[in-house]
Amino acid sequence: MLKNDQLDQWDRENFFHPSTHLAQHARGESPNRVIKTASGVFIEDRDGNRLLDAFAGLYCVNVGYGRQEIAEAIADQARELAYYHSYVGHGTEASITLAKMILDRAPANMSKVYFGLGGSDANETNVKLIWYYNNILGRPEKKKIISRWRGYHGSGLVTGSLTGLELFHKKFDLPVEQVIHTEAPYYFRRADLDQSEEQFVAHCASELEALIEREGADTIAAFIGEPVLGTGGIVPPPAGYWEAIQAVLRKHDILLVADEVVTGFGRLGSMFGSDHYGIEADIITIAKGLTSAYAPLSGSIVSDKVWKVLEQGTDENGPIGHGWTYSAHPIGAAAGVANLKLIDELNLVSNAGEVGAYLNATMAEALAGHAHVGDVRGEGMLCAVEFVKDKDSRTFFDAADKIGPQISAKLLEQDKVIARAMPQGDILGFAPPFCLTRAEADQVVAATVRAVQAVLG
Repeated sequence: MLKNDQLDQWDRENFFHPSTHLAQHARGESPNRVIKTASGVFIEDRDGNRLLDAFAGLYCVNVGYGRQEIAEAIADQARELAYYHSYVGHGTEASITLAKMILDRAPANMSKVYFGLGGSDANETNVKLIWYYNNILGRPEKKKIISRWRGYHGSGLVTGSLTGLELFHKKFDLPVEQVIHTEAPYYFRRADLDQSEEQFVAHCASELEALIEREGADTIAAFIGEPVLGTGGIVPPPAGYWEAIQAVLRKHDILLVADEVVTGFGRLGSMFGSDHYGIEADIITIAKGLTSAYAPLSGSIVSDKVWKVLEQGTDENGPIGHGWTYSAHPIGAAAGVANLKLIDELNLVSNAGEVGAYLNATMAEALAGHAHVGDVRGEGMLCAVEFVKDKDSRTFFDAADKIGPQISAKLLEQDKVIARAMPQGDILGFAPPFCLTRAEADQVVAATVRAVQAVLG
C-alpha cells in the first residue's frame, strides 16, 4: 500500500504529539505511524503492517481491540443521549450503573465514585479533595503530598509534580512545593547491594519515617503510590513493602491514595492491586482499564472515611466547588459498563493472571542468563526486562547509548512486536491486553530474544 504523503505532511505541520521530540518530528526525522484498524492483540497501520501490541496502547486496551459489544454500547448511548452534565444531582442510567458496578468490585471500605476523563485529572481531583478534607477537619497546615521517585501519576501541574520522573519536571518548574518525594521500592536498583529484600523494605520505611520527621507530620496530608510502579520501570514491590509503609502512614494520620490507573480492573490477575497487596486506601485512582480505552473516563473512588468529611464540608459550606464539564460523560460511562461486563463474561482477570505468569516465567527462562540482562520481573500481565553493561557489578549502560530504545526498535522492525522502552533506564516493558494467549506470549518472548541478540549479541 502506498503511503499517504499528504497525511504525513498534515501530521508534521499541524499535530502536536505528546511525549515526542517535537523538532525531530516536525523535520521528518522520526517515524510517523498512522494506525487504521485493530483486533484482539494486533493493530494495523495504513501501510498494512500488522503489529502485535504487547503494551495494550498505553497499558489500557485491556479487553483487546475490536470488541463490538463496547462499540455498540457507545453507539447506542450516543443515539439515545450523547451528553448531559452531572452537576447538582444529574445523572444518566450509564453513569449511575457504572458507579454501582465499580463499588461492587472495589475494596469494602470504598463509598462513592467521582468521574473524570483521564488519570491525570483524577489525581488532580484527589489532591483537591485531600486539601478540602483537612480544611474541614481544621488542619490547614496538613497539605503536603508524599510521592515516590519513579512513580507516575500524570502530567498536569500537581500530577506532573507527583510523577517522580525527571522528564516530567525538567523546564516545567515542577515539582510544586506541596509535593515531596521518597524512595522508590525498586530492589534491583538499591544503593546497598548487600541488603536483603527484608532489609530494603525496612530501609524504605525508615526513609519515609525520616522524611515525615523532617517535614513535620502535621504538614503532610497524604502519600500516593502505584501498587506496582508502572512507567518508572514496571517494578513490583518487595514482599512486605506495603504493610511496612501503611504502618508508618497510620502512625502519622496520613491518607493513602492508591493510584490504580494501570493495575485497576485486573492487570495483576486481581480486580484491584489494593486487594492484591493488602493496601487499605483512602482514595483509589482509576482510569485506563475502566473502559479499556474505548472512550475517555477516569474515576476517584472515595472511602467511607473521606466521604463523611466531604459531606460535613458541604453541610458547613454549601455545594462542593469542584467539577468537570465531562464528569461522568454518558458515552464514557456506557463504554465502562460494557467493558466491565465483558471482563467478567470472558474471565479476563483470571486470564491476565495465568497467561501473565506464563509470559513472565517464559521471559525469565529465555533471557535471565544473558550477560546483559540484569533483571526480568513482573506481576500479572506486566513484565519488564532490564539491561545492564555488566551483570556482576550491576553497572548500567550510558544513557546516551539508548540500549532500551534500540531493542524496542529492533523488536518492531524484525518481528512487528510493540514493547515500550521505559524512561530513566534501559528497560523494556510489556503490558499486553488481557486476552493474550500462551501462543502469543511465546511469540512475544521469541521476538524479544531475537531483538536482544541483534543489539547486544
